[in-house]
Amino acid sequence: MPRSRRRPGRTVPPAALFAIPVTLAALAAAVLPAGAASQVVIYRCTDASGALTVQNDVPCPAGSRQERTVVEPPPPMPAYVPQAVQDIAPPTPAAAAPGAAERLQAPPPAALAPADRLPPPPIYRCHTPGNGRYIHEASDPQPRCVPLRTVGIDGDPGLGAGAACEWQHDRCERIPDEEACEGWRQRGREIESTWRYARGDARAPLQQEFARVSTILSDTTCGLSGSH
Repeated sequence: MPRSRRRPGRTVPPAALFAIPVTLAALAAAVLPAGAASQVVIYRCTDASGALTVQNDVPCPAGSRQERTVVEPPPPMPAYVPQAVQDIAPPTPAAAAPGAAERLQAPPPAALAPADRLPPPPIYRCHTPGNGRYIHEASDPQPRCVPLRTVGIDGDPGLGAGAACEWQHDRCERIPDEEACEGWRQRGREIESTWRYARGDARAPLQQEFARVSTILSDTTCGLSGSH
């Protein structure tokens, strides 16, 4: 008796049925010829021994359990159309942070005759309790409340509670008149140095203060050539 011939297909061992997933859409795409638009029928055939055969457009042989799936062909890909090159405006440069090259601009000096110029206002050199020095326009600047370290009852700093501060008063002395112009120039440099590290709303008042000090330097006798 002649042996029956097996339909063409792919046989998967029973142990690998759950290890190798079959993607029907990918299989359909693989067997479709280029430009085809017809449906593809996939047959999953399981014989009496549990062997699985997957084949396309060929029904399962007699005595096999058959699962039939119809796969629609994927829609054709749209033709590639190159887009026109659009004009892209160059990015706007970001505002530079205050750096070493940045400098506050002083207002232009007034056109005053030497006889109409007055000496600059008094200015003071102040000393802090910590031996710091700065230039101020008042002989008695506002005191500062310097925070103090608090400790617990047994002197343990880790058990300190609350907050405390000590009022400190700076000692100021008037700069001699012959050195007043240089004192005002140092005052302007101190304002500019503080302005460089200021952020947000603190920058505008420092700009105005620098402009005021610059006007004093330009419109008084400090603006004369050779003034000290």
